[in-house]
Amino acid sequence: MEMISSKLFFFSTLCLLYAFSHATDIHYCDKKADYDVEVKGVQISPDPIARGQPATFSIAATTGKALSGGKLLIDVSYFGWHIHSETHDLCGETSCPVSVGDFVIAHSQILPGFTPPGSYSLKMKMYDGNKHELTCIQFGFDIGFGSSVADS
Repeated sequence: MEMISSKLFFFSTLCLLYAFSHATDIHYCDKKADYDVEVKGVQISPDPIARGQPATFSIAATTGKALSGGKLLIDVSYFGWHIHSETHDLCGETSCPVSVGDFVIAHSQILPGFTPPGSYSLKMKMYDGNKHELTCIQFGFDIGFGSSVADS
């Protein structure tokens, strides 16, 4: 049974690494900071995002300390203009407690059909339960011209 479990872990790790090898480019907010959570990659599906359709952002990360909870603060900009902010409970986006090692944060939502197509940037800050900043990343994503609620 232990051999099957280790093979399953190895296979799932390979799948995760393959998916994130085709991931979006990320940048840390402060290149000199020593964040407690290291982000390995961001996968966006579909890419580009289709208006009025579900979109999923999956963030592969690793931590050197266990996390019992926290918050994610997300800011979205469109051509450099801040257009949207939202806050999420860390435990609503990943399984808690987060153990030392690798974990994935996944968030899905449907963007309104009237969302303008184009290039966007997203900034995500992660805080622990004591409001200590664990990481801060930025990355770009595109919303395509196709699909909207009106097209259905």
